[in-house]
Amino acid sequence: MAHKTILLVGTYDTKNDELTYLAETIRGQGGRVLTMDISVLGDPSTPTDISKHDVTEAGGHSIREAIESGDENTAMQIMAKGGAILAARAHADGRIDGLLVLGGTMGTDAALDICSALPLGVPKYVVSTVSFSPLIPPERLPADIQMILWAGGLYGLNSICKASLSQAAGAVLGAARAVEAPPKDRALIGMTSFGKTVLRYMVALKPELEKRGFEVAVFHATGMGGRAFESLAAEGRFAAVMDFAPQEVGNHLMGSSISAGADRMTAAGLNGTPQMVSIGCYDLVDFVGWQEAPSKVAAQEMHAHNRLLSSVMMTADQRREMAREMCRKLATAKGPTTFFLPLQGGNEWDRPGGPLSDPDGLAAFIDEVRASCPDNVRLIELDAHINDPAFTEAVLETFDAWIESGALTR
Repeated sequence: MAHKTILLVGTYDTKNDELTYLAETIRGQGGRVLTMDISVLGDPSTPTDISKHDVTEAGGHSIREAIESGDENTAMQIMAKGGAILAARAHADGRIDGLLVLGGTMGTDAALDICSALPLGVPKYVVSTVSFSPLIPPERLPADIQMILWAGGLYGLNSICKASLSQAAGAVLGAARAVEAPPKDRALIGMTSFGKTVLRYMVALKPELEKRGFEVAVFHATGMGGRAFESLAAEGRFAAVMDFAPQEVGNHLMGSSISAGADRMTAAGLNGTPQMVSIGCYDLVDFVGWQEAPSKVAAQEMHAHNRLLSSVMMTADQRREMAREMCRKLATAKGPTTFFLPLQGGNEWDRPGGPLSDPDGLAAFIDEVRASCPDNVRLIELDAHINDPAFTEAVLETFDAWIESGALTR
């Protein structure tokens, strides 16, 4: 097996022992290491391959500038900027096959920028004292980041933290050896949805899109899924998007921590990617089941989906707010944009007579979409439910028209 090189990043002035242990473990497993120091004040005990001076200069600064800022936040952002530039350059030059960053809150803050500089398919691991923490906003996470909790690692090596560090070293090297990076030469459709119980359009659409020569990736719109969808859309990885499950927009609007970030439903439009949107589960707000409900929906009837996830139905006024927010985001789109509005509902449970049927709430949402839909968006109203064949037929008709017109290419 060919040797793989891991870029190992951290503050070598304070975590030299831990970083040296990681490097030795990677080398012991047959890997190679390229080291990068993002320290500010101190120096490593032995020189690194990429020094802190190299890092600051890459971002247009100097280490003196970072020190004299007098602010550790400003200083670390200088290091993060340069580190991200050098990591991207090293990958583009074929010098690295994976990334491993070690840190507490400061190192993790920088690590998120450095990881985001590398494309999907490059293994990127962060060993952090705040892994999985609510301190980390979803919009900072690249689509395929991996995080390992740095247990017992606040100060110095010990048997507890070695267990985490050794796993991280093996994980990143193993991933670099095993990864099958997605090719960039195949036209990919990004689609959002939920499980087949509530939304079914992907069952019919996926094989039809594949017949037309496209690959289809379906993202589970429960916060992190939407974040991955947005980050790939921002990279321009999709030939087109079918964003039919906008619930994360509503979650964020209503204050839920199950969020894909404030920029959800914007990335594809801003880079001109053809996009279709619809209303799958638009009327539900999900929130963390073991936490208190967001204040905006706390008085509304709740349903526990499982021990992790609970939901509430939006009121008519909240649905109007949701419609305005979706239309506001779509107004920024630079490419072809179509809003499919199924007049009979947006999830299997809201059909007439269903447990979540609310004709007045649906009517309020529809009225607001009609009033707020921007001029750059084509609004197609369908006398159907989102799970009806008529919905998928309308989507494919527009999709085929885009291909015929040249707006969408394989």
